[in-house]
Amino acid sequence: METAYLAGGCFWCVEAIFQRVKGVKEIESGYCNGSNQNPSYESVCSGQTGHAEVIKIDFDESEVSFHNLLEVFVATHDPTSLNQQGADRGTQYRSSIFYVNDSQKQIATTMIENIKGAVTEITELDVFYPAESYHQNYFNDNANQPYCQMVILPKINKFFN
Repeated sequence: METAYLAGGCFWCVEAIFQRVKGVKEIESGYCNGSNQNPSYESVCSGQTGHAEVIKIDFDESEVSFHNLLEVFVATHDPTSLNQQGADRGTQYRSSIFYVNDSQKQIATTMIENIKGAVTEITELDVFYPAESYHQNYFNDNANQPYCQMVILPKINKFFN
């Protein structure tokens, strides 16, 4: 089992996409690489902590490669948008790949360098804090919520249909 950490806007959106990727075994929403220990959603949304909303992806390398995960990542968010995805704005919504080894760093660097205008950060993972329980499995548990219907569902339909 391998682990990847990706930030591409609201973690609800990123989580919902990757839950549907074959080979992904477990996903946890959380916060990465900021200045506060054990941050809360409210503190991260203030834009003052430096954390990114991120998902931790445990995946089976024999079913899906890190490179394939990054292909899904760049296809399902805008890697050229600085600190914003759709209406979600702030540094917590930045596009980032938090690598855990040199292989991931090399794969991510090669992929992002080939995207004209990409602003996706490629940064070594410092620390990951799980988000509050109500953020976990958000789309699957709240599919009828307006944000899910207007923002997440169209992304899922666009990518998987």
